[in-house]
Amino acid sequence: MSAIELDGAVTLKNLFKSYGDRVVVDDVSLEIKAGEFFSMLGPSGCGKTTTLRMIGGFEQPDSGSVFIDKRDVTNDEPEERPLNTVFQNYSLFPHLNVRENVKFGLRFENKFTKSSKPEEQRVGEALELVQLGSFGERRVHQLSGGEQQRVALARALILEPSVLLLDEPLGALDAQLRSRLQIELATLQRQIGITFIYVTHDQHEAFTMSDRIGVMRAGRLMQVGAPRELYESPNSVEVAQFVGAANLIACEVTSQGVVELPGAKFIAPETAPIGKGMVMIRPERIRLGSGSQKATITRVTFAGSSLRVALRIGSVTVNAEVPNDENSVSLKENQEINVDVLPDAVRVLPFELS
Repeated sequence: MSAIELDGAVTLKNLFKSYGDRVVVDDVSLEIKAGEFFSMLGPSGCGKTTTLRMIGGFEQPDSGSVFIDKRDVTNDEPEERPLNTVFQNYSLFPHLNVRENVKFGLRFENKFTKSSKPEEQRVGEALELVQLGSFGERRVHQLSGGEQQRVALARALILEPSVLLLDEPLGALDAQLRSRLQIELATLQRQIGITFIYVTHDQHEAFTMSDRIGVMRAGRLMQVGAPRELYESPNSVEVAQFVGAANLIACEVTSQGVVELPGAKFIAPETAPIGKGMVMIRPERIRLGSGSQKATITRVTFAGSSLRVALRIGSVTVNAEVPNDENSVSLKENQEINVDVLPDAVRVLPFELS
């Protein structure tokens, strides 16, 4: 393929990687746009980190190609690629202060380095970028986990790479700090405008930060899309199971446009194929107290700002999620209630489960 046919900052063509008899990346093709925050999302062992390592040059594909900035880098060493990497293990040097740790990144300058500024100026600017401008003389042991993560990020950004690879860099942090740094990281990416490729198993993390997400499972790229697209229109049961909470129930769509469940019926969306399938209904799209469908509440669980309500409809159980407000405070177990599910809240997916 000639370079002019490639539009993405990073393009993967039919990547395949196995270890012995175990296939870990199976025919992955993907185009990541310049300046995009792209996340690779999936459970442990799905192949997302191996794919990232092949982009970075730390793993060699058995077959397929990697292009960065329209150039084939498949056989190039990591230092020959216009990128840098932040790992979950920050690998900071405890005997060096913050400024010296960041400056260490300059040892890996190559032909892609864009800046001609003095080293100390570049170090200072990198620290300011991650909000550590006054931390230059501190030692690593004096830093919190979040501050250490920022130092590792500054060390990676000081070379101004075209692409930054991030392999679960927030994984070792507590939940509250992690949530705060997700916002900071997304804001930083938009500020500097370089391409971020982020690996995570945490869907909330991916949804919070990403322009687009690629969902991986068993080495294959299942679906690529914006967070809302993946959540509202998954293309398979596997994606629906991994992205958000979902009610997934075997069903049949009739020629009259009805989704038939054991003992319950819903209006089918216009796009639903006639025949057997798997209906997906997100819990927050079920309306309690309206509609003609009868249900019995079997459990109410407090979840902070919301209540999770298990409902028996016919012979199936579905889960609803409603705001924790004055309208829901009276909900109780064994209560009979009407429920409503609008057609645009229903998705019918291919039946196959694997």
